[in-house]
Amino acid sequence: MSNCVFIQIRCAPGKTYEVADAIALREIHSELFSTSGEYDLLLKLYIPDGEDVGHFINTHVASIPDVHRTLTTMTFRAF
Repeated sequence: MSNCVFIQIRCAPGKTYEVADAIALREIHSELFSTSGEYDLLLKLYIPDGEDVGHFINTHVASIPDVHRTLTTMTFRAF
């Protein structure tokens, strides 16, 4: 079983499409959306069991050029 997380991503001005392309090429996402407001993209992904969430996100998302900030929302099975 894996852990579902949502990551909001703020990109450098004018670089949202490049960041989205880089995410798509890494093939780590379940869903990827363009958003309005403080953040430019919303990424849904599943962290493999046994992986450290922070390390996984830093390695696979935050390291992408022109990613300025991320906000991660962890999910929990409540129902």
